[in-house]
Amino acid sequence: MVLERVWKGLLLLVVISIVGLLFVQAGFVSAPWGEDRAEVWVLDDASERKAVVDAEVADTWGERYTGLSEHESLAEGEGMLFVHSSEAERTYVMREMAFDIDIIFINAEREITAIEHARAPEPGEDGDDLEYTGQAQYVLEVPRGYANETGMAAGDAVEIEYQ
Repeated sequence: MVLERVWKGLLLLVVISIVGLLFVQAGFVSAPWGEDRAEVWVLDDASERKAVVDAEVADTWGERYTGLSEHESLAEGEGMLFVHSSEAERTYVMREMAFDIDIIFINAEREITAIEHARAPEPGEDGDDLEYTGQAQYVLEVPRGYANETGMAAGDAVEIEYQ
């Protein structure tokens, strides 16, 4: 009887652990080892830093859904890094955004695949209709124009240091 309860308890613990790991892997919740901020560097051909971004990290479904919509603006050199569990074609929208941004798509090898210059929705316009798509595991959003000012381009290498 006691042994049966122990086995049932262990089985329940294993099931809960597996479900928890699946939720982390799917990106519904962040892993306990996840970080809230990252420093993102975009490198030139000589591996010198041509852009540095102090970024908030959005690594759960809820954080990625909300994104920057609760921000009024971003200062130069600030941004948000969206982290996905794998590389895929990603579509980002301008839902409830108050300002224009550059959306930088970064693949699993940490190379920029595309840069989109996104505008905020105008009054009466649905930001869900303003779609920007690229191949990415990571997506970096910065103030509009920052990518051009720093010379970011598709093919540039990216380094990410979590803080």
